[in-house]
Amino acid sequence: MPERHQVLIIEDDRDIHALLKNVLEQSGYATDSAFDGAAGLQKAEANAYDIVLLDLMLPIASGEEVLRRLRAASEVPVMVISARGATQTKVELLRLGADDYVAKPFEVEEVVARVEANVRRFGKRPAQQTVICFKDIRLDVEEQTAMVGECPLVLTAKEYQLLRLLVSRPQKIFSKANLFESIWGDEYLGDDGTLKTHISNIRIKLQQLNPEERYIETVWGMGYRMWKA
Repeated sequence: MPERHQVLIIEDDRDIHALLKNVLEQSGYATDSAFDGAAGLQKAEANAYDIVLLDLMLPIASGEEVLRRLRAASEVPVMVISARGATQTKVELLRLGADDYVAKPFEVEEVVARVEANVRRFGKRPAQQTVICFKDIRLDVEEQTAMVGECPLVLTAKEYQLLRLLVSRPQKIFSKANLFESIWGDEYLGDDGTLKTHISNIRIKLQQLNPEERYIETVWGMGYRMWKA
């Protein structure tokens, strides 16, 4: 079976988000979700997508800021979906690097057709890094396996995704909101119990395999990152 194209939906309106997600998945696409600009950027930087659907009126980081930062680091197609319909807005977004623009309210058939056209135009996505290493941690993204030295590191799916995100950019401080919304795909409301439990479990498993090394650092008041080598 051919691999499904990956679509990242960055949209804070839950009803519109669900509509886009459902129609795209029914059309054979795999979707990922972000509900604010910061979480959308985090996911776009950490994963390979075939296209990004981007709203403009986003919390934390605006759609324009997301677009600027994406274009500084990636060639992934970006299709803006926004209620701002002025011609000048469209021109400015295209100059910022948007590949397409759909005004709200929209017809779902048009969105799917435009997604297909953009994915086809830009072809296959760039090859994704298949092995990520930090200190003696080795993650095989394709096989979804983890090692510490020569020992297998057994992780749950969420634990693996968290560790992969942290290791992919070891010097970056990830806020709790960034991590929660990137991994769980839901809005972070300040309850960090689930995230803390998963981070703690990862730390315990790493320490069991190499008690002499430190891996995940808590940056108080900010979030988490990998300990510097």
